[in-house]
Amino acid sequence: MKKMLLHSCCGPCSTSVIERLAPDYDITVFFYNPCITNRAEYEKRKENQLKFISEFNEEHGLKIDFIEGKYDSNEYFKRVEGLEKEPEGGRRCTVCFHQRLEETARYAAEMGFDIFTTTLTVSPHKNYTLIAGIGKEYEEKYGLPFFDLDFKKKAGFQRSIELSKEHELYRQNYCGCVYSIY
Repeated sequence: MKKMLLHSCCGPCSTSVIERLAPDYDITVFFYNPCITNRAEYEKRKENQLKFISEFNEEHGLKIDFIEGKYDSNEYFKRVEGLEKEPEGGRRCTVCFHQRLEETARYAAEMGFDIFTTTLTVSPHKNYTLIAGIGKEYEEKYGLPFFDLDFKKKAGFQRSIELSKEHELYRQNYCGCVYSIY
């Protein structure tokens, strides 16, 4: 099986994505989210990501690994400076997608993964076309294929809600940065 680095924003978003990909890929979850600007919130999301991976591995006899990327919300704030008043889904989010997908692609290429992707497209609040385009940009830059799939299709988002309930995962009510709370 190909080794896939799966960028994940949180446990709930990863649930149906992991379920869909696990039969065909050797998955390592890459939890890289400097945009989650509240450290306690970041830790809560990481804890729920680890909980789901552990339970999924146990239920399915798999070995999905976990890697935590560097947490540096100051770098995120530098990148989005001047975009604080942008609406959710606007230019600030584009900068954030770039930051997370580039680091995922860079790390995947450096560590010898065969392919990379992200859970971001499972959300109905995220622009699939934009995210796929960014993924393709870093595919080209790092010479590593981006697995391009709109994970919300085929009831992916609904399945993520079901699996989150089954595993009693914390489901946040905002994307992650301080600007998305309101």
